[in-house]
Amino acid sequence: MRRALTSLPALALLAGCNTTPVPPHDPQQAWVDLTTLGGKAILAEKLDGQRLDDGRYFQVTPGAHELVFRYDYEVNIPLTIMSQPSERMCYITVRYAEFKAGQRYRIQARSLGIEPSALLYDQNNQVVAEDKSNYCLW
Repeated sequence: MRRALTSLPALALLAGCNTTPVPPHDPQQAWVDLTTLGGKAILAEKLDGQRLDDGRYFQVTPGAHELVFRYDYEVNIPLTIMSQPSERMCYITVRYAEFKAGQRYRIQARSLGIEPSALLYDQNNQVVAEDKSNYCLW
């Protein structure tokens, strides 16, 4: 009985790890996927100043929007032979004025040295916007 009670919290924790499916794409909105080149994590944070509940994507109405996402990556600074990579967490802002309903877009974040950057691609794989600002923590 005691063993069953102690394993109950562990089972509850594992059940909480299941991710919910991504909702269906609303054809009246634009969908923005998040990808990285070499980063550890990328999460949607804010859409037009409002915090999002699901960090896996942005779904936006047609027109102009400001997207803020979190990008985590490792930085190697060769200060000494034995230096370890440092993890950097950045909040990156991308603004785009022409989101179109039913279109899919992709934000691709990357780090160039210690500085992050991001590009927004349309569904034809054309760059339509780039990051306008970022704020990073070590």
